[in-house]
Amino acid sequence: MLIKLKGVDYKVSDQTMARAVKPKRFNWRRIKINWQLYLLLAPAIIYFAVFKYYPLYGLQIAFKNFKASQGIWGSQWVGLRHFTRFFNSYYFWDLIRNTILINLYGLVLFPLSVIVALSLNELRDGPFKKAAQTITYAPHFISTVVLVGMIIAFLDPSKGIVNNFLGMFGIAPISFMTEPRWFKSIYVWSGQWQNLGWNAIIYLAALAGVDPQLHESAKIDGATRLQRIWHINIPSILPTIVILLILSMGSMLSIGFEKILLMQNPLNLDSSQVIQTYVYEAGLLHGQYAYSTAIGLFNSVANLIILLFFNRIARRTGTSLW
Repeated sequence: MLIKLKGVDYKVSDQTMARAVKPKRFNWRRIKINWQLYLLLAPAIIYFAVFKYYPLYGLQIAFKNFKASQGIWGSQWVGLRHFTRFFNSYYFWDLIRNTILINLYGLVLFPLSVIVALSLNELRDGPFKKAAQTITYAPHFISTVVLVGMIIAFLDPSKGIVNNFLGMFGIAPISFMTEPRWFKSIYVWSGQWQNLGWNAIIYLAALAGVDPQLHESAKIDGATRLQRIWHINIPSILPTIVILLILSMGSMLSIGFEKILLMQNPLNLDSSQVIQTYVYEAGLLHGQYAYSTAIGLFNSVANLIILLFFNRIARRTGTSLW
């Protein structure tokens, strides 16, 4: 058989062609030889199968009038009724707006972790660098409940440190936790304080892979420290920045509800009610399981679409998830 590649004819035997076309069979012998590696992989596979894929079976209740007494299969099929109810509800746009604004607020502060990583990377090894790393990393290990308790104590109108400090300048006490206009700032900035150093670890790991010879060559050419950071360090970690930015965009409609739920009160609901807290309220507190499942499914599909969109845009830079 003759095969033409780039204008040149090659003669290939029928047996070779058959082996190339023949689909590869599942090789049990390879698994038997490398069984230790597959054994190490097994817990991760079991975890995703049990906690990620098996629960997808219950998504069908989003399209049914689910009743526990009738079970999933026995409940009445209602199609897109729950989705239509959610889209036509008066709080739909409020939930979308609050969720997106909080995430966008966090994205605006996205470069802070990069700046911290670049700053720590420039410090010489010694007591000051170790102290700086400890101070920035430590807040990450504070639990959400303790963190919210600290926020409430610090911002207390009568005894809080913040209001006492403002009182020194003649500013009247501010009830930060009950005024909706302060909620997003408190949520985002407290999150930045807690996770700033921990998020910088990823960039520090990427900076550790920068070839020192590049910096030595730049020094010989007379480049300043800022020039070396701008032309060597930042381009080196740019793929990491793009990947993390894509992942952040993929969770644009998702926020961990624990912290928001703990900070929430009836007076700041206009600014604090997001999709996740509403799903919790509708599903667990009011028992509307089918309705809350429909909202959660909408949230997941919307996040997937946003992820695919920004991954396609990022592909133009040469870096993407796939």
